[in-house]
Amino acid sequence: MKSLSNFKPKKVLFIATRQIGDVLVTTPLISKARELWPDAEFHFLGYKGKMDMLKGNPDIAQIIGTSDRPGLAEYLSLFNRLFQRYDLAFVTQPSDRAYLYGLVAAFRRVGVLGGHPQGKQSASGDKTQKQNTWKKFVSMHTVEVDYFNQHVITEKLRLLEAFVQDPSDLFSQPINVTPPVGEALTPVIASQLTQSYVVLHPGPLTAYKRWPLAHWQALITYLVQRGLQVVLSASPAKQDLQLNQDILALLSDDVRVQVIDTAGKLSIPQAGALLRNAVLYIGVDTSITHLAAACNIPTITLFGATPPTNFGPWPNGFIGTQPYQLRARTQTVGNITILQGPGECAPCRKAGCLDRADSNSECLDLLEPSQVIAEVEKILG
Repeated sequence: MKSLSNFKPKKVLFIATRQIGDVLVTTPLISKARELWPDAEFHFLGYKGKMDMLKGNPDIAQIIGTSDRPGLAEYLSLFNRLFQRYDLAFVTQPSDRAYLYGLVAAFRRVGVLGGHPQGKQSASGDKTQKQNTWKKFVSMHTVEVDYFNQHVITEKLRLLEAFVQDPSDLFSQPINVTPPVGEALTPVIASQLTQSYVVLHPGPLTAYKRWPLAHWQALITYLVQRGLQVVLSASPAKQDLQLNQDILALLSDDVRVQVIDTAGKLSIPQAGALLRNAVLYIGVDTSITHLAAACNIPTITLFGATPPTNFGPWPNGFIGTQPYQLRARTQTVGNITILQGPGECAPCRKAGCLDRADSNSECLDLLEPSQVIAEVEKILG
């Protein structure tokens, strides 16, 4: 691959049309691009309501929001706003739509290519390979996803390989995820925080990443008996709010009084402020877990079907391409501890044992509260 180390774009567009966590993990790419091009103007395109992770980011001059399912009028408006306004576009998601946005917006593109969800070798001529063919054709450089062996931060940073003399230089200095600037908590929640507290986030986007209710009950009871307040975090989604209520219903009265349910009332920047003052965070594989890690507090995360080697929370300051092992019951890197349940099949990267969104995951069901409590004892002493 010919190096374009002398290429100096004036305007750059970063595209991440997916979830909140997918936006956050682009920040090391943005920071490294800023080092390469200190005078360039950076814009960011993503879905409306999914870009709070960029609040106050010093490198982004403009944020462009679009609907996840735009109508014709919105497409036309977006086309007029983007058309050939940029020298370079970073397509950080392998979707067709993200590539089309990049094609419209910029003279040059680099992008991520999709692969088989379980890492199997795609047959020539299959749908993914056909999609990748045209994406390679319209891009000056591409990086293929590897859901088992390549961390998502590494994947994003490798998009810069075309612009440096030695690609290894991209990983020779500490790599950090940039959290959003914090916002003050609501007065009601702030007034309830009267002692050292732990933040728990039980609700993932999908059921197969859940930890059993009874396990949360045991963990919360232990934390309260240890003299800590517990703050339950949740998105505004109905399923997350209900999950927190289900957990609270299992607690005894003397334990429940020491638990604060934020009930989806905090914005992402407010959640960041809450996390920065916590003594510990414990959560499942979800965007708030990545935010906790970026806020540099001790973080325990419970992983089931998802390979930590691909989407484990990045330990800020790590130097290199891969912080984690694919399979280890307990592994700690920096301020991050990843716990995995038993089972040779984990991580499978399927949607739970039934390979559907509402499935359970036996590896998480069998991850005992005692394993989590043991890590809490190590961290808090």
